Amino acid sequence: MFERPIVGATIVAAALFLVSVGLGIVAVIQDPSTGAQVMTLFRDQVVDQLLSDSPAVLAGKIFVNNLGTCLLLFLGGASLGIVTLIVLTVNGLLIGAVAELVRQQQGLLFIAAALAPHGIFEIPSFLIAGGLGFLLGQELIAEWHGRGDAAAGALPLARLFLRVVVPLLAVAAIVEAFITPAVLSVIT
Repeated sequence: MFERPIVGATIVAAALFLVSVGLGIVAVIQDPSTGAQVMTLFRDQVVDQLLSDSPAVLAGKIFVNNLGTCLLLFLGGASLGIVTLIVLTVNGLLIGAVAELVRQQQGLLFIAAALAPHGIFEIPSFLIAGGLGFLLGQELIAEWHGRGDAAAGALPLARLFLRVVVPLLAVAAIVEAFITPAVLSVIT
């Protein structure tokens, strides 16, 4: 199902994302006030808007939000991968910063319970979308050098996005809305 270039590009996306997560963690360890600012922004922009909804509505909102991010990762490849790189990096920094703050306040078990149920679907979809974005950028570069047709190369990437990323996002949203809160209620 996955060809070698897609796997390689996804590994590059994963490496960039993990480095960014690590940098977000280090930033909070070195300056906790940075983490507090990120957490306030995260709470105001994300959490407060989602917690008042029913699980079904929450799942829909999570799906749409994550789909938008993954589309930006994929279509960001049209910027020769620059937008894809920025989205991966910013999300990694934010996730690392928030995770470190939560770890300091709630512990590693809480983070695992909060992320693992839906993260096993959501994170791969995010990284695959990033890998597809990098490949889209490569297709454009190849066309500019007369070695390819970017539109023809983009079609199988878009199909893979629809066949793999979108279903993973749907499952992740359902799990995040219905199962993750139940798991968290057991450990808190």
